[in-house]
Amino acid sequence: MNACIKLGEVHGAKLGELLFFRQAGAAVLVTAVIASGPGLASIRTQRIGAHIRRAVVGLTGMVFVFSAIMTLPLAEATTLSFSTPIFATILGAIVLGEPTGWRRWAAVLTGFVGVVIVARPGGHALPPIGIAYGLIAAVTTATVFILLRQIGRTERAQTTVWWFSVLSLVPLSIVYAMTAQAHDATGWAILAATGLFGGAAQLAMTASLRYGSVSLVVPMDYSSLLWATVLGWWLFGTLPGDTTWIGAPIIVASGLYIVWREHLRRREITEAAISPE
Repeated sequence: MNACIKLGEVHGAKLGELLFFRQAGAAVLVTAVIASGPGLASIRTQRIGAHIRRAVVGLTGMVFVFSAIMTLPLAEATTLSFSTPIFATILGAIVLGEPTGWRRWAAVLTGFVGVVIVARPGGHALPPIGIAYGLIAAVTTATVFILLRQIGRTERAQTTVWWFSVLSLVPLSIVYAMTAQAHDATGWAILAATGLFGGAAQLAMTASLRYGSVSLVVPMDYSSLLWATVLGWWLFGTLPGDTTWIGAPIIVASGLYIVWREHLRRREITEAAISPE
């Protein structure tokens, strides 16, 4: 999907168009999956306000995610997205009051060191605005994680995905009407592929969390750096900079440690709850 976003930009697609097709593709796929599974009645909700808040924050985050991808090389944009668990840890401690020991705080600081290395302060290889887009995207995505933890207490994952896709199409339809333009066959194909790949990825992520634990699923996400590197070289002739090769492993290690500590904490809570007094 990220490669399609950059290809779309190369073929003249604007940010509003890419966002609209991304969400339209997701809405179509998610609706089809729900209709063939639990049925459309499962999208009923008593928490429309929570879904609206999630849509506002999620769409804001998506704007910055797409902007970072369009501004930075694929590998660097992907690497900055790996800082999301770092910000999620901070927000979890502040907003949800989750216990966060010194080990996870040390992992957070280590992760920020990796971000600084990738950002190359004082260097000129990466545009500062692109770095800003990537970090704001990570913060807003972490905020979405916090909202999803609260919504997930009462809502099915597919229901949440459906409401996000459909609600975000309301403002995006207005944006698309203002930015829509003619494209050649390749341009239309890229826009359609952006939506289909984005929707498929969202469904796959939802399914992965249903069949596997977070501690198992999240590390798989880091393999996206491999694909971003390969696609960046193949399609755009770019490879990660020297500092990215240094900073990326630090950020990944920080994120993996945070996930592992969270897994241990939840296992301890579960064992304490089921153990006899």
